[in-house]
Amino acid sequence: MDFHHSEADQAFRAEVRAFLEARLPPDIAHRDALGFHPLPRADLVGWNRILAEKGWAAPHWPVEHGGPGWTPIQRHIFEEECRRAHAPDLSWQGIRLAGPVIYTFGSPVQKERFLPPILRGDWLLAQGFSEPNAGSDLASLKTSAVRARDEQGEHYIVNGQKTWSSEGHYADWGFFLVRTDTAVKPQRGISFLMIDLKTPGVTVRPITMYNGMHYVNEIFLDKVRVPVENLVGEEGAGWRYAKFLLDNERTSSAFIHFSRQWLERTSAIAQRETVDGVPLIRTPAFARRLAAVEIDLQALEYSVLRLLTDEKTRWDATAVASGLKVRGSEIQQRVTELALDALGWRGLRSIEGFDDALIGDAAQAGRWPGDVAGVSSGMLQTRAVTIYGGAKEVQKNIIARLAFRL
Repeated sequence: MDFHHSEADQAFRAEVRAFLEARLPPDIAHRDALGFHPLPRADLVGWNRILAEKGWAAPHWPVEHGGPGWTPIQRHIFEEECRRAHAPDLSWQGIRLAGPVIYTFGSPVQKERFLPPILRGDWLLAQGFSEPNAGSDLASLKTSAVRARDEQGEHYIVNGQKTWSSEGHYADWGFFLVRTDTAVKPQRGISFLMIDLKTPGVTVRPITMYNGMHYVNEIFLDKVRVPVENLVGEEGAGWRYAKFLLDNERTSSAFIHFSRQWLERTSAIAQRETVDGVPLIRTPAFARRLAAVEIDLQALEYSVLRLLTDEKTRWDATAVASGLKVRGSEIQQRVTELALDALGWRGLRSIEGFDDALIGDAAQAGRWPGDVAGVSSGMLQTRAVTIYGGAKEVQKNIIARLAFRL
């Protein structure tokens, strides 16, 4: 592999960096830098619309659906520069997950209806996959969708409960896995429905996490009427669409740029904090831990680049995506733990939310440096990364079955 960027890619990086310096609102970048997530809806929508005006809102979408036509390396550079500038991730659920399912499997009418507002940020989406008794085992989901007809036409009546729906409290629409057939094997009886969350019978309830933040939710569906035209693809083919979506999510869940940003943040903290007058970063034990994470992160990045550039491999693509998900989520946890360890007793300080005045006053007084805010919250948030998108244990089973045929 050639580890050097071409002149064209270097010019592209300069273009992206200049755009971010000119157009990324400083207040949004400030909130993202603190590490509290999710950001306010206004931040996500505002930044989405700025990128949409530029034609950069969906880097990995095909040109015919509004993508910029970038190469995989250009997409990687763009995400790297956005993370370096503290530009927020766009609506993960809509642009990264549901959008590709719709433009790959949806009807022409659905593409015209859903893709433009997702691209512009007019509609934020929530994922309705996991259930209280069907997390990593999605095939056992119970939410039902019964097809019916009346004077208003054909529709589904949906009943059930979904949980861990990220950004559900922000969302306008949700994409749901529902059971439309109970007479066939579980995987063949699942369908993929788009549901307007303003529909009567939909209730979104917050789940407050143990870092004090609210970014996941329960969604209750009580006799929700959903038009048949909201069925994406074929009835009963939802399991195939879900696997397509999850492969995309697991590859993206390597979160290279997130981990690199936290590694830089940890290094800065370790240069400031001291042990017996010696900067923490110069102590052998801590320096060794920092170097180990950096080496593993670099190796993971090369693996992601190989995948992005379609390097030939003998390994099953789904197994590769699962491997990247496992490794990437483990590194996220290690690097945020390292940041908290570097803070020592200061890490006990947890400032919830986006109270800029409190954060600024504390930093100005010298009691709490600016990089303290959000560290404990970020570390606690990454406890979930080895669970969502498919638990680590399940991913290892996938790798064993598909890569090693065990």
